[in-house]
Amino acid sequence: MNLKDRIGIDLGRKVALEEGVAWAAKNGVRFIDCEIDSAPNELRSYLDGPRAAAVRAACEKHGVKLGLHTLSAVNIAETSPFVSAAADEYLRAYIDAAARLGAGWIVVHGGFHFTGDYQARRAASLARLERTLPHAEKKGVRLLLENLNKEPKSAEVHYLCHSLEECQFYFGHLQGAHIGWAFTANHAHFEPEGIDGFIDAMGLARAGEIRLADNRGEVEEHLYPGKGNIDFRRMFQRMEGAGYRGHYMCAFGSLDDMLRGRNDLAAMAGNP
Repeated sequence: MNLKDRIGIDLGRKVALEEGVAWAAKNGVRFIDCEIDSAPNELRSYLDGPRAAAVRAACEKHGVKLGLHTLSAVNIAETSPFVSAAADEYLRAYIDAAARLGAGWIVVHGGFHFTGDYQARRAASLARLERTLPHAEKKGVRLLLENLNKEPKSAEVHYLCHSLEECQFYFGHLQGAHIGWAFTANHAHFEPEGIDGFIDAMGLARAGEIRLADNRGEVEEHLYPGKGNIDFRRMFQRMEGAGYRGHYMCAFGSLDDMLRGRNDLAAMAGNP
């Protein structure tokens, strides 16, 4: 499989999953991610009835590899009564849906904190992911923890697991074959260590997906490749040179933007 074939597209919530699989097959896209929180891909619709089986059959027929992507707005670092239990159930439901869909991975998050409650939120986040892992293992689903984006210092709300230090903390505690890393390169780009620093410190042995968009190294933007200042040629050289042979995932613009972006990214990597 050449590099372009390994570059997938994140459907997000743009289309119904059935349409997304057909679109991917038509356009030669082999890897897709999809959020299934709300319409047209409401989570409950994949937990019973025939919908999940039909999507799974379509993926198998067309050779499309499917992953799910949880919503970062759901706070996996939740500590409040009732809501905390719902966050546990949310992750379990995603795992159950992934098993029915035949999805190979689920991108998950560390949640967020409100500055003054950092330690409590981080502890709750880690504990929730730890107690979710046995269910993922039972269902044969791999969770991929994403390094999220840094927010401005003046922001009240900050994502957990965005800095290199926090990534090392989480992955130092989370072990096993059913937990890996969704390495979002554009998020690492505006951390002090940059993409190179994350690769140097973390390696890529646990990376199950590398997510791609551009930015200017300042704030979260998800720009088309080449519209920011990420050096994608160097990035691909570092990742491929480190032995990474998994898939990449475009996460910017429209479906047509990402389809065109696959060609441009492959050309930037020297594999037109």
